[in-house]
This record gives sequence, C-alpha cells and structure tokens, in this order.
Amino acid sequence: MSDTAGNGAVLVVGGGISGITAALEAAEVGKDVFLIEKNSYFGGRVAQLNQYFPKLCPPTCGLEINFKRIKDNRRIRTYTLTTVKSIAGEPGNFDVQLETAPRYINANCTACGDCIPACSEEIDDAYNFGMKKTKAVYLPHEMAFPRRFVLDKDACSAESLEAIQTACKYNAVDLGMQAKTFTVKVSSIIWSTGWNPYDAKKIANLKIESSPAVITNMMMERLAAENGPTQGKILRPGDHKEPESFAFVQCAGSRDENHLEYCSSVCCGATFKHISYIRNQYPEAKIYVFYIDLRTPGKYEKFRAKYMADANATFIKGKVADIVDERDGGVTVVAEDAVTGSKVHQKVDLCILATGMEPALGTTGKALGVTMDGNGFIVPEPEKGMMAAGCAKSAVDVYTSGQSSTAAALKAIQIGR
Repeated sequence: MSDTAGNGAVLVVGGGISGITAALEAAEVGKDVFLIEKNSYFGGRVAQLNQYFPKLCPPTCGLEINFKRIKDNRRIRTYTLTTVKSIAGEPGNFDVQLETAPRYINANCTACGDCIPACSEEIDDAYNFGMKKTKAVYLPHEMAFPRRFVLDKDACSAESLEAIQTACKYNAVDLGMQAKTFTVKVSSIIWSTGWNPYDAKKIANLKIESSPAVITNMMMERLAAENGPTQGKILRPGDHKEPESFAFVQCAGSRDENHLEYCSSVCCGATFKHISYIRNQYPEAKIYVFYIDLRTPGKYEKFRAKYMADANATFIKGKVADIVDERDGGVTVVAEDAVTGSKVHQKVDLCILATGMEPALGTTGKALGVTMDGNGFIVPEPEKGMMAAGCAKSAVDVYTSGQSSTAAALKAIQIGR
C-alpha cells in the first residue's frame, strides 16, 4: 500500500510540540504533510507536564489550540503508533516505508469508557511513569489526541478480551487488527523525535530503584498535575505522606562521562519550577538543592533569584555521592560541600533527581541513514532533505523547540518545489 501527496510533501517524524509546530508551519503554507508518532497520542513530553515555561501554562494552553488546527487542516494526515522502517530515494523524491502497530480499537471508538469495567487486568500507567495502575484498555490521558482508547491485548486473558469486545456497543474493539505497512512519497523529512528522561536506574548511587522517596523530575511533574496519580497533591509515592522536606539532586546523570556528557540546559529551570509547585502546597517545607552549577540564563534569571531568596531553601554546591534509605520512609542525601569542604548528611522526606534529556531516536536513526553527533542528537542536512527540530536536534526548552521547528519547516518546504 502507498500513500501519495503532491506539492513537495513533507514527512514529520515525531508528534510532540516540535513535530506539531513543524507540521502546521509546512501545511499552512500549502504543503501536504504526513505527521507520524510512535505513541498512541500526539503531544509528546509536553502533554506530561504540569506547567511549562515561559508562562508556566498547563499543556492544555498550547496543545488544544494546535490539535484544533491539525483537525481543521486537510493537508495534514496523522498516524499514531507509527514508525519509519526504511527510507529510499533522494531529496525531492523519497519513498519512506512506515509501519503502524495495531491499537485493537478502531475509529468507531467514542471514548465512552464502557469497556473499562469489563476489563479484568491492570497495567502500569506509562503516562504517569508507573506511579499508578490503569486498566489494560484505556484512554492514554484526559486530553489525548486522537481521543480513542488503546487495548494492551497481550496483557489480557481470552475471557477478558471477549468481555471487552461485548461491552462495546460501537463495534470499536477489533481483536484481529494487524500491523500495517505502507509507503509515503515525500520531498523532505523533518525529524522531531524528541527526548526521553535519562534512565535514573543507571545511576546506582542515587537509589531510585530501592526507595519510593526518590523520584525523577518528570515524575514530579505528574505528581503536581491535576490529572496525575494524586490529583495534583504532591505526596510521597508508596505511603502517600505529605512531605515536610525535599531535596533536589541536580545534574543526575548529566555532565558525567559515564552517563550524559552534556548539560541538558532545562534541568535547573525545571527544579526552580518544582520549588514553585512545592511552595504552592507546602509554604514552610524545607528545601535543599545540591548542585554543580545553576544555569538559568536570560529570561529565567529573575525566576531563579526569587526562589534562591526563599528563607526555607538551602543551596549546597556539591555533587551527591550517595542516598541512604531511612526506616521512616525518607532518605538521607550525602554530599561534600565544595565551598566549605564539609560533608553533608541531609535527611528529607522526598528526593527529586533532575535527570537530563536523552535524544529518543537512538540507534534507529543510524540504521535509517540519519547523521547524529556523538551524543545522539540529529545533525540537520538540508542538502540531503533531512531536517531536525526541537530536542531531536539539541537539549532545549519548549520555547526554543518552537523556534527550531519553524526553522526546520522553512527549510523543508523549499525542497522539491
């Protein structure tokens, strides 16, 4: 099967905020666009945030408007659960083979939820980083686009699958759905494959596997979000204690030759944003920030200064050597203060690791002929019809992602005109 579009069509790989921006920019000047996303919904990491810079808006601010623009633009064809399998051809004339994995729920789905009680099995909720369970048939999240359920068929028994199918009065459950492979003809490709939080399990001394009192910065976003596992209340996973003290471990895996060699640029700003979340709920809580350097350039400097002046916030310049579990469910953070030379043992109720951004495309990119730098970020090659946008290109914030996506679209629409 093939899908053909004319007028110098553009393929956008990745449907987060960068890919959505690039797709809309190209389509709104008259180009046909194929927008694909490997997850079951569009929105990427931004959809998992509680708030994002520069205005500290919830994701609904930008994503809802852009989803409407996509729905209203007939030049954009969207595909979820879809990945690139191969690329052939040349700039102006690419044949790209795509594969769409089965959702087992077809377009008849109205997201009514009648299938949920019929499902017996639960799975870890990936949208909430496993901090809660969801039924094996589920809507990825409240503002998911497309607003259609997904069925984890492999997690269900035959009896459960039959019950789910029977419960659906719209015949939306298709247990025989198969993976679909098809080819699109495009003139250029924009890679906007985004980022993954660095796997904190690889940093053995920071103990994320052994203690529920240690979480990542993205998990903190979900705890603070009203549609998160605790309906926006920042509670310690496991025992749901209201924390009275917090520690932030900056550069968790970043600027480290054993993990990520580079600075991810957004982690310091994210920590100060998280301090604002804490202050909204726990005005008197003690906060300790362990850092190498604090990097909040330009427009974020005043934001940083506000929270560094907080009387109940302490900033320790020093790399964390160890995190020790305590009997009461808390942890003790161990570090050397680089300014005084003294060793610090600080006990807290909840510890947040500021893990960095790791480009998501990984080794798949090299197999497809994409040029990548030593850290896995994509090197744009307009002369080869390949552009990169957002965090696929470098570790940047949402605002800068939008700028790079517009730039990528501008280059893409000039190929094959």
